[in-house]
Amino acid sequence: MQDAPARFTELRRLEETVSGCTRCALHAGRTQAVFGSGDPDADLMFVGEAPGFHEDQQGVPFVGQAGKLLDRLLAGIGLTRADVFVANVLKCRPPGNRDPLPDEIDACERHLFRQIELIRPTVVATLGNFATKLLSGRPLGITRVHGQEHNTALGGSRVILYPLYHPAAALYTPAMLKVLEEDFARLPQLLSREVNVREPVAAAVVPAAPLVAEPAVQLDLF
Repeated sequence: MQDAPARFTELRRLEETVSGCTRCALHAGRTQAVFGSGDPDADLMFVGEAPGFHEDQQGVPFVGQAGKLLDRLLAGIGLTRADVFVANVLKCRPPGNRDPLPDEIDACERHLFRQIELIRPTVVATLGNFATKLLSGRPLGITRVHGQEHNTALGGSRVILYPLYHPAAALYTPAMLKVLEEDFARLPQLLSREVNVREPVAAAVVPAAPLVAEPAVQLDLF
């Protein structure tokens, strides 16, 4: 198992690779790639969808209104950005903040999985549909699975996968904000679990079973 200094060095190298990535067409319109930010040895990692306008300009994820709400939610459980690591499925902004395309996710997901491998978080909290579906390996929408933790393997280590609504979905919907706050309140308990999450496994795998039973009707929100 790599020690922390070696992992941090590899993470910096990965950031350099991502900054020059041209694996999909999004690189042509970006101001800069948005690699991620926070503690490179964090126990808690958040994964969102893609950079927006402000993120593309500043090179940091979640710096707009959704980011302010994320900061507030973190403060509610006694954490700050410096205590966690925040990244996105895509490292470049899609035009007009549209949804990521399948070929863009295919081109970029290797960067995310490598980040998880090097950071080795205890809990990976997915924010919204795209991150949840990619990391769970299931097509279920966030409306059905939010707040339901699942033990799995990502980046070669055991983690607790914990789907959450995207903060942007809760900005103007009080009922959804309440649910998001309730789901966030469970994070300290998940982080305290003894589940050998840092024990390396042979390879990254996706769950063999769905997070919940396949719904007849699915409502997707962010």
